[in-house]
Amino acid sequence: MEMRWRKSSYSGNGGAHCVELVKSPRGIGARDSKYPEGPRQEFSVMAMAALFEEIRRGDYDLT
Repeated sequence: MEMRWRKSSYSGNGGAHCVELVKSPRGIGARDSKYPEGPRQEFSVMAMAALFEEIRRGDYDLT
């Protein structure tokens, strides 16, 4: 089964700081788009949903 990695359309073509995500049998995979063969992290669907909710709330706004 080939996994299709995706990154946000907001990152643009020149985005050097992109995270790519993929749905896997174990949950959600994440990797650095600059190093597609490098290390990857696996998260449960619930953990990723919680992270997205925290981001939407602005919990990680560094501006």
